Amino acid sequence: MPQFKLDDIDMEILKVLQEEGRVTNVQLAERVGITAPPCLRRVRALEKAGYIHGYHANLNAKALGYDLVVFAMVGLHSQAENDLKSFEEMVGEWPMVREAHMLNGEIDFILKIVARDLNHFQTFLTTHLTPAPNVASVKTSLTIRCGKNRPGIPFTPDAVFVEK
Repeated sequence: MPQFKLDDIDMEILKVLQEEGRVTNVQLAERVGITAPPCLRRVRALEKAGYIHGYHANLNAKALGYDLVVFAMVGLHSQAENDLKSFEEMVGEWPMVREAHMLNGEIDFILKIVARDLNHFQTFLTTHLTPAPNVASVKTSLTIRCGKNRPGIPFTPDAVFVEK
Protein backbone atom coordinates (compact mmCIF):
# COMPACT_ATOMS: atom_id res chain seq x y z
CA MET A 1 0.00 0.00 0.00
CA PRO A 2 2.64 2.64 0.92
CA GLN A 3 3.80 4.33 -2.26
CA PHE A 4 6.82 6.37 -1.15
CA LYS A 5 9.61 6.39 1.40
CA LEU A 6 8.84 8.42 4.50
CA ASP A 7 11.31 11.09 5.56
CA ASP A 8 11.77 12.58 9.04
CA ILE A 9 9.17 15.30 8.43
CA ASP A 10 6.58 12.75 7.28
CA MET A 11 7.24 10.68 10.41
CA GLU A 12 6.86 13.76 12.62
CA ILE A 13 3.59 14.66 10.88
CA LEU A 14 2.28 11.14 11.53
CA LYS A 15 3.41 11.29 15.16
CA VAL A 16 1.68 14.62 15.80
CA LEU A 17 -1.53 13.57 14.02
CA GLN A 18 -1.65 10.28 15.94
CA GLU A 19 -1.41 12.13 19.25
CA GLU A 20 -3.64 15.06 18.33
CA GLY A 21 -5.84 14.48 15.28
CA ARG A 22 -7.58 17.85 15.61
CA VAL A 23 -4.43 19.93 15.28
CA THR A 24 -4.84 22.59 12.60
CA ASN A 25 -2.64 22.50 9.53
CA VAL A 26 -0.95 25.74 10.62
CA GLN A 27 -0.18 24.30 14.08
CA LEU A 28 1.00 21.04 12.53
CA ALA A 29 3.29 22.88 10.13
CA GLU A 30 4.80 24.88 13.01
CA ARG A 31 5.39 21.75 15.07
CA VAL A 32 7.15 19.89 12.25
CA GLY A 33 9.15 22.92 11.09
CA ILE A 34 7.69 23.66 7.65
CA THR A 35 5.17 26.12 6.25
CA ALA A 36 1.47 25.36 5.98
CA PRO A 37 1.09 24.75 2.19
CA PRO A 38 3.73 21.99 1.90
CA CYS A 39 2.49 20.53 5.19
CA LEU A 40 -1.02 20.18 3.80
CA ARG A 41 0.36 18.60 0.60
CA ARG A 42 2.31 16.09 2.69
CA VAL A 43 -0.74 15.21 4.81
CA ARG A 44 -2.84 14.67 1.67
CA ALA A 45 -0.09 12.51 0.16
CA LEU A 46 0.15 10.46 3.38
CA GLU A 47 -3.63 9.96 3.30
CA LYS A 48 -3.62 8.99 -0.38
CA ALA A 49 -0.74 6.55 0.12
CA GLY A 50 -2.65 4.81 2.90
CA TYR A 51 -0.46 5.78 5.85
CA ILE A 52 -3.44 7.58 7.42
CA HIS A 53 -6.66 5.56 7.49
CA GLY A 54 -8.85 8.26 9.00
CA TYR A 55 -9.52 10.52 11.95
CA HIS A 56 -11.79 9.87 14.91
CA ALA A 57 -12.70 11.09 18.36
CA ASN A 58 -11.58 9.04 21.36
CA LEU A 59 -14.90 8.67 23.20
CA ASN A 60 -15.40 7.98 26.90
CA ALA A 61 -17.26 4.64 26.80
CA LYS A 62 -18.21 4.71 30.48
CA ALA A 63 -19.69 8.20 30.21
CA LEU A 64 -21.78 6.95 27.28
CA GLY A 65 -23.11 3.98 29.27
CA TYR A 66 -20.73 1.23 28.09
CA ASP A 67 -19.27 0.01 31.38
CA LEU A 68 -18.13 -3.45 30.31
CA VAL A 69 -15.24 -4.54 28.10
CA VAL A 70 -14.91 -8.24 27.37
CA PHE A 71 -12.32 -10.19 25.43
CA ALA A 72 -13.70 -13.30 23.75
CA MET A 73 -11.37 -16.02 22.52
CA VAL A 74 -13.11 -17.83 19.69
CA GLY A 75 -12.25 -21.23 18.26
CA LEU A 76 -13.70 -22.24 14.90
CA HIS A 77 -14.55 -25.67 13.54
CA SER A 78 -12.85 -24.88 10.22
CA GLN A 79 -9.89 -22.66 9.43
CA ALA A 80 -10.35 -22.81 5.67
CA GLU A 81 -9.81 -19.36 4.18
CA ASN A 82 -13.43 -18.94 3.06
CA ASP A 83 -14.64 -19.89 6.57
CA LEU A 84 -12.25 -17.41 8.17
CA LYS A 85 -13.43 -14.66 5.84
CA SER A 86 -17.08 -15.53 6.50
CA PHE A 87 -16.49 -15.25 10.23
CA GLU A 88 -14.70 -11.90 9.83
CA GLU A 89 -17.53 -10.55 7.68
CA MET A 90 -20.13 -11.65 10.23
CA VAL A 91 -18.17 -10.11 13.11
CA GLY A 92 -17.85 -6.92 11.07
CA GLU A 93 -21.64 -6.55 11.22
CA TRP A 94 -21.76 -6.68 15.03
CA PRO A 95 -21.40 -3.15 16.48
CA MET A 96 -20.51 -4.41 19.96
CA VAL A 97 -17.36 -6.05 18.58
CA ARG A 98 -14.86 -3.21 18.36
CA GLU A 99 -11.80 -5.25 17.38
CA ALA A 100 -11.29 -8.70 15.89
CA HIS A 101 -7.84 -10.22 15.51
CA MET A 102 -7.09 -13.57 13.90
CA LEU A 103 -4.46 -15.48 15.89
CA ASN A 104 -2.30 -18.52 15.39
CA GLY A 105 -2.33 -21.26 17.98
CA GLU A 106 -5.25 -22.72 19.91
CA ILE A 107 -7.49 -19.68 19.53
CA ASP A 108 -8.56 -18.54 16.07
CA PHE A 109 -9.83 -15.05 16.94
CA ILE A 110 -9.81 -12.66 19.86
CA LEU A 111 -12.64 -10.14 19.93
CA LYS A 112 -12.85 -6.96 21.96
CA ILE A 113 -16.48 -6.42 22.86
CA VAL A 114 -18.06 -3.43 24.60
CA ALA A 115 -21.39 -3.70 26.38
CA ARG A 116 -23.57 -1.59 28.64
CA ASP A 117 -23.50 -4.21 31.38
CA LEU A 118 -23.18 -7.96 31.98
CA ASN A 119 -26.77 -8.66 30.90
CA HIS A 120 -26.25 -6.80 27.62
CA PHE A 121 -23.09 -8.83 26.97
CA GLN A 122 -24.72 -12.14 27.94
CA THR A 123 -27.57 -11.51 25.50
CA PHE A 124 -25.07 -10.84 22.71
CA LEU A 125 -23.06 -13.93 23.66
CA THR A 126 -26.03 -16.30 23.68
CA THR A 127 -27.93 -14.90 20.70
CA HIS A 128 -25.10 -13.97 18.32
CA LEU A 129 -21.63 -15.25 19.13
CA THR A 130 -21.96 -18.79 20.45
CA PRO A 131 -24.67 -19.90 17.98
CA ALA A 132 -22.86 -18.35 15.00
CA PRO A 133 -21.95 -20.66 12.10
CA ASN A 134 -18.57 -22.39 12.42
CA VAL A 135 -18.05 -21.31 16.07
CA ALA A 136 -16.71 -24.27 18.05
CA SER A 137 -15.83 -22.59 21.34
CA VAL A 138 -15.92 -19.25 23.09
CA LYS A 139 -13.95 -18.35 26.21
CA THR A 140 -14.50 -14.90 27.70
CA SER A 141 -12.60 -12.65 30.08
CA LEU A 142 -14.23 -9.58 31.58
CA THR A 143 -11.85 -6.69 32.15
CA ILE A 144 -11.44 -5.24 35.62
CA ARG A 145 -9.75 -2.04 34.46
CA CYS A 146 -7.61 -0.73 31.63
CA GLY A 147 -4.06 0.05 32.69
CA LYS A 148 -3.02 1.38 29.28
CA ASN A 149 -4.82 2.28 26.08
CA ARG A 150 -2.55 3.71 23.40
CA PRO A 151 -3.91 3.16 19.90
CA GLY A 152 -1.55 3.52 16.97
CA ILE A 153 2.15 2.79 16.79
CA PRO A 154 5.13 3.73 18.98
CA PHE A 155 7.22 6.66 17.72
CA THR A 156 10.22 6.08 19.95
CA PRO A 157 13.78 5.36 18.79
CA ASP A 158 13.55 1.97 20.52
CA ALA A 159 9.93 0.80 20.37
CA VAL A 160 10.49 -1.88 23.02
CA PHE A 161 11.17 0.45 25.93
CA VAL A 162 12.35 3.94 26.81
CA GLU A 163 15.13 4.20 29.38
CA LYS A 164 14.59 6.57 32.29
